[in-house]
Amino acid sequence: MRTLRVRDLGRDAGYCEVFSLQERIHAQRVAGECPDTLLLLEHRPVYTLGRSAAESHVLYSEERLRALGIERVTTTRGGDVTYHGPGQLVGYPILHLGEARLRVLEYIDALEETLIRAVATFGVEAGRDTRNRGVWVGNAKLAALGIRVSRQVTMHGFALNVSPRMADYSGIVACGLQDADVTSLALLLDETPDMSDVKRRVETSFREVFEYGEET
Repeated sequence: MRTLRVRDLGRDAGYCEVFSLQERIHAQRVAGECPDTLLLLEHRPVYTLGRSAAESHVLYSEERLRALGIERVTTTRGGDVTYHGPGQLVGYPILHLGEARLRVLEYIDALEETLIRAVATFGVEAGRDTRNRGVWVGNAKLAALGIRVSRQVTMHGFALNVSPRMADYSGIVACGLQDADVTSLALLLDETPDMSDVKRRVETSFREVFEYGEET
């Protein structure tokens, strides 16, 4: 039975600090010095630009970003521009795909399935959209994905909107999609789920989909 280590980094996590942590754990996983690891956290407000991001998809000036307290970071994941902030559950799986016998597209499918199952436990019926990877409810994106794979080990991951400050999405063209909306569990449920409860359900779903045993 494969094992999974889960680390809860809490709220108000800095993007660059957590990226450095990911890189350290990634190196350890490549060397076989640690098990597969899932980091769960909430970032401080930040716009991140993936490898295929267009600079023009950040709509706010640097002055406006400073006034709003939103950082801007170029990073190594795939994809375009996205937002992270308090009220959004971010998950960074650092997994060895070779040991899991997963191809990259199968891994992305499994991440989507993890979140679709997790939000279903709240009564939210979500699915996929051929325009863009992630988790969708109708024309609105509920969760974004962006990954990197190096030496068969993954980095980056998913961002599930639980109850973020939705106005911050006005500063970007989220995922480069001009004709799509963004939503959250709080908007869909007309109430704000407890983040600790969301984390538990996502972890349970992650273990089921990726076939891990319970943490000891």
